[in-house]
Amino acid sequence: MDLGIKGRTALVCASSQGLGLACARALAQEGVNVVINGRDTAKLKKTAAELRSVAQGDVTAVAADVTTTDGQARLLAACPSPDILVNNNAGPAPGNFADIERDRWLAAIEANMIAPLMLIRAVLPAMRQRRFGRIVNITSAMVTTPRPHMTVSSGARAGLTAAMKGLSLEVVRDNVTINNLLPERFDTDRQHQMAKAAMARENISYEEARRRQVESIAARRLGDPREFGATCAFLCSNFAGFMSGQNVHLDGGSYPALI
Repeated sequence: MDLGIKGRTALVCASSQGLGLACARALAQEGVNVVINGRDTAKLKKTAAELRSVAQGDVTAVAADVTTTDGQARLLAACPSPDILVNNNAGPAPGNFADIERDRWLAAIEANMIAPLMLIRAVLPAMRQRRFGRIVNITSAMVTTPRPHMTVSSGARAGLTAAMKGLSLEVVRDNVTINNLLPERFDTDRQHQMAKAAMARENISYEEARRRQVESIAARRLGDPREFGATCAFLCSNFAGFMSGQNVHLDGGSYPALI
């Protein structure tokens, strides 16, 4: 299926690994010119080389911390007017609410709410002017199914989700869509980190923590990052222009609510 986005340009944040990389790879394979990003220069260089081996378009790597204003400026200097923006960043570490200090809340809000808002603010006018734009925010299942040990993630990302819903109602008339991808239990380094956190929190082995991760998913398996990337690519396609303001759960059928 030709998604109709060959030759478009995408800025994919935090894409040297994990779900960000999965999105960048899927877009690159569709012929999109992709700007990837990460903080580790060596890892980013290796990722760029890997993507170029499968890409149908150009691949540009920008070493920067998207959380900072300087990092955002570097990204926008390299890609000032993307057709596609995929917002992504590392999620806050889990923890007990009583142990979370003010600075940790502010850092999470800066990384998982303010940073994507600032990038969207920067690229949105040109998207609206040329009447094409696709904005995808990688958030978390914790937005709609909060857990006691994930209050920081839920709080920051729910704030972004609310802001995006309001904005999506205005910009869709200019063929600019804004959607959120809500992953749960994809087989990436993040799940290894979460397993180690569960080991400490629940006094269990790593193997037991991983078993519980799988058991928590209705499909009884972890997600393949390629499935996530393919969904992102579709949301960025010409065929997704009538889909905006949505929270798309990618969780092996685990979301328990009707709406």
